Amino acid sequence: MEEWRAQTERDRRFAQCVLPEVEMLLRVATALTARPGQAEELVRDTLRRAYRMSDRYDGRQPRAWLLTLMHQARTDRHRDGGSPPPDDPHGGPVRASVGALVSPGESHVVGPAFHEVVDSALEALPVRYRQVVRLVDIDGLSYAEAAWLLGLREATVTSRLRRARRRIRVRLVAAGLVPGRGER
Repeated sequence: MEEWRAQTERDRRFAQCVLPEVEMLLRVATALTARPGQAEELVRDTLRRAYRMSDRYDGRQPRAWLLTLMHQARTDRHRDGGSPPPDDPHGGPVRASVGALVSPGESHVVGPAFHEVVDSALEALPVRYRQVVRLVDIDGLSYAEAAWLLGLREATVTSRLRRARRRIRVRLVAAGLVPGRGER
């Protein structure tokens, strides 16, 4: 009877804290891996760990806890002979946060042309820049979460994100989709 109660509590906690974050985990895993299959495996490993450990989890900050588990799963996978971190994680077309690319009060038209330029600019970025844009601007992670997940300092994430946004913005200006800094 006691074992059944513990299992029921574990299932309840897992459903409450973990399941709402599965989409976020998949987006993050896709940003960190080269192929969708690898991303799905990483998420499965993370969910298995979360389920096994859910009875010891305090219920606070589920995203941080799950990202920690994902980081551990990724590290273990590489140490145990899994594939090394990819040089080019490519997750297909994405839609970056418009607010990160244009200044407040700027008029801009967000439509197919805008998204095409952003997608093209994002894919042209070096991997180190593309990863931070995907994690922060697209997946909604904090700078600290992205830094921890990538094994970087927060200042490095900030710097890479600033440079990546600048490169994307240059492409948007060149396409005439947002005004240049002096054209308001």
